Order: sequence, then C-alpha cells, then structure tokens
Amino acid sequence: MRLFGRKNGEDDSAERIAEFWRWWEDARPGLDAKVAAGDRASLAETLAPAVSALHSGLVCEVAPGRNAVHALVVTAAGDAELRPLAHRWALAAPPADLVWEFHPSRQANPQAGELTLEAGGYELGVGKLVLGLRVPRGAPRVDVSAYHPIFSELDDDARLDAALLALDAVLGEDDVARWVGEITAVTSQPIDAVPAVHLPAVVADLAAEFDGEQWVALEGRTAGGKPLTAAARFPLRPVDYPLYDEHLAVTLPYAGRDAGKLPAGDSVEALRDFEERLSRVPGAWVLAAHLSAEGHRIFHLYADPAGEVRGQVEELAATWGEGKARVDVATDPAWSAVAAFIS
Repeated sequence: MRLFGRKNGEDDSAERIAEFWRWWEDARPGLDAKVAAGDRASLAETLAPAVSALHSGLVCEVAPGRNAVHALVVTAAGDAELRPLAHRWALAAPPADLVWEFHPSRQANPQAGELTLEAGGYELGVGKLVLGLRVPRGAPRVDVSAYHPIFSELDDDARLDAALLALDAVLGEDDVARWVGEITAVTSQPIDAVPAVHLPAVVADLAAEFDGEQWVALEGRTAGGKPLTAAARFPLRPVDYPLYDEHLAVTLPYAGRDAGKLPAGDSVEALRDFEERLSRVPGAWVLAAHLSAEGHRIFHLYADPAGEVRGQVEELAATWGEGKARVDVATDPAWSAVAAFIS
C-alpha cells in the first residue's frame, strides 16, 4: 500500500493529513480485524508507518476510548514543535463511532490506579506510584518527585520515561504540560509522598488560583543595558493554544519617550488605545505579551494561520500615527519568540 511523504521539502502537512485519513478509510477493515483478534503487535506494525509518514517524531498508541471501544492517539509526545500537527490531524479525523475515537494527546484514564504499564521490561502498576509534590510560592506549576518500587531496577532515562507515561495516564498529557513543572524519578520514596492518583485533585486546586485572565508586569534591561518594561499573560502556555503557531510581532515606534526611552506623555495613551483596538480584531489569536524599550513597543501575537488575522493586524498597524509600524510574521509552534515569558 502506498504511503505518503513530503514533496520537495515544502510544508504540505495539510495534504499529508488528508492522505492519512484516506489511508485510514482503506485500511480500517483490516485494522478492525486485528483489534478483534487481539493482535496488538500487528496493529502497531500497520499503524506506525502511516503515522511516521505524517512526521517521524509523532507517536501513535491505541488506548481504551472514553466513549468508543478504542482510541487512536497520535501525539507529539511533549514536542511543542509538533503539537499543532497532531491537533490538526485530530481535527481532520472522521466522526467518532462505537469502535474508534481520535485524540492528539494521551488522555487521563479514570481507572489509572488499576493500570499496568510496561517499563524497561518490568511491569509498573500505576496504583503503586507515589509522588512528592511541591508548589513553589506563586508558581502556576507543581514540581513532582515520582517513586515506584521498580525504579531502582531501571536506568535514569527509563525511570523518567515510565514516570511520564504514568503521569499522562493519571492527569492527561496536556494537563501534565500545563500544570506540572520539574519531574524527577527517584529510587527512594519521598517524605510525605501521596498516591499518584491524587494528583488531579492537587492540580484542580492549583488551577483554581489562576482561573480567568491574568497578566504579570515585568521590568528588565535590554542587551545594551537600556530599561525595558513588559507585560505577559500569566500563566502563558502554548499547550492552551495548540493551533496558534503563526507568530505576529507588531512593532510600533512611539514619539513620547522618557529619559530611558520608555513610553511617556501622549504616547502612553496612544499605545493603550492601539492595544484596545487590537483586542477587537476578530479571529483565532491571542496576545501573549508586549514589551517596550528604546522607543519601540512590540506586541507578540499568536494566531491560527488558517484564519485571516494577519491581514487585519497589518491593516490596523498601518493606522499607527507615531512612525512606521512593522508586522513580522513567522511560523513558531514552540512560541520561541516569547520563551522568556512562558510560565
């Protein structure tokens, strides 16, 4: 059966996704037969080349479904560069039915405590996994020290991989990316450790503290030592906006400046007015952060490139009256342009 791949290095992800689902329609009777026969090894051998043709970094799994019998999961496995591709793959999927549903990340399992995972040739019962938890003051994440009796038999990499898989099962892959900070897999049980199945409750309490839109104000210095001020959405996580991989940097020169070349006088109100008009631009986008330094303010936006946000932002920028505005556009699925603000 012909599989599919890139053509001349171009970004043909939409075509590769469409090819996958055409392949799925043809291959499904055979896949269903393998599932019915319990032939998981053959099922994986059939699926792997098709998913790899989407991108070699994607990982596929067949898991119990929430509403269907089975779930096909095609995940970026923590790779922020690939998360948009996985989500666009899932959006293009056929409607779920009684047999199959489709997910772009590993889902939390309500019976996670009863699961047994394979780790480095050993069986890891998730019910025996315990966690030491620490929430730094004011931080929107919980740091985790994971312990399981088999961890002493595994090397460092295998321990961490096993801990990550178990946390994905307990909390769901996206919420691990969203709310879990530093993860260590240890060979001695932490003091005051709690069963891993309690992690969702801990995360729910933490998330309640950051409900609604919040921003943080920051001050610093440029590379040349000039004053810098910034404001960023808080918490700021790319996982919350998986399809927003188009970065728009809107740079506005302002005329009113103080001694440190920060906004002053009428320019403060002009910038505030521009931001308010920017907030009314329709479409799928988010303002991640903005910073001011050396006579310029830069607004960092992320948008779904399938929309028409870019053109509207460029039209708005052209109305700026204190100098020539610039809009720079780039593909940035990992949000590397605002890495310093990601929390």
